[in-house]
Amino acid sequence: MTVPNVLAVVPPHMGGRAAGTALAALLAEHARVTVVEAAGEDPPALRQARAIITALSPVTAGHLAAAPELELVQCASHGYDYVDLAAARRQQVTVCTIGSSDAERKNVAEQTFALMLALAKQLIPAHTALTRADWALPRLQPSITELSGRTLGVIGLGAIGREVARRAAAFDMTVQYTGPRPAPAEVELRLGARRVDLDELLRTSDYVSLHAPLTDRTRHLLDAERLALLKPTAFVVNTARGALIDQDALADALTAGALAGAGLDVFDPEPPTTGLRLLRAPGVVLSPHVGGVTRETVVRIALAAVQNVTEYLAGRPPRDAVS
Repeated sequence: MTVPNVLAVVPPHMGGRAAGTALAALLAEHARVTVVEAAGEDPPALRQARAIITALSPVTAGHLAAAPELELVQCASHGYDYVDLAAARRQQVTVCTIGSSDAERKNVAEQTFALMLALAKQLIPAHTALTRADWALPRLQPSITELSGRTLGVIGLGAIGREVARRAAAFDMTVQYTGPRPAPAEVELRLGARRVDLDELLRTSDYVSLHAPLTDRTRHLLDAERLALLKPTAFVVNTARGALIDQDALADALTAGALAGAGLDVFDPEPPTTGLRLLRAPGVVLSPHVGGVTRETVVRIALAAVQNVTEYLAGRPPRDAVS
């Protein structure tokens, strides 16, 4: 019986070869695995690959064209924006995520609230000041605020958005959401969430949290025009994809004092370049895409991705296909 070839693609900023080797070990009994840090790094391995597992590393039309044996691209994430779906469909390659695995949604929700609390309580400037023996309370007090009694606007009430909304209840927040389709009535009732259109959500929310997939329709969903709808006391939190927000427009709004702050775990590109103005904008709390990559979550993500590939190689239909 021929042993199938699998390409494991883990870029340096996601752990590189060390993480890829650990991932490959999970597949060792089922496939011959080649570990690379970019899909085009080893052309012979790409050409022979029946499946690719990618950890946020691009799989382009060129990569797909160079892989005539390819049948499956498995994204080790909820998102799939780094895979050329149109090219995959043309080549009849199935693209899957780990969306139904429950691998990372709770941790992303935790990261969302970590950023919200850091913004509300001014933790970063308070910490920085105290490391210089600067008792900054009189200066910071006017800008320290609460979550309790505030309105949280959730953009995208999918699996992660629902986890965020569920946690908001513990903080006595009012939840409203927007999305292309209404959530089931029982979900809205359980979460106490009300559906509104995007512009109303932006005008009336104190905290706006993004949990939408990145597609052609959602790229720069929050552009300068929509950011201008937010209250000057509002905070924006993004733990989904960096390109959901026009980053220059957000930097402009923060610099002008048109927003109270932004908590960002994702950027466009990743890692961000030193020229990204948001890195130096006032009122930001930044983290390097750590939502979804705790010690525990990384294991769950790897197991979910490997299980899907293993099931596929055994002749069973894969889960969470998006193409």
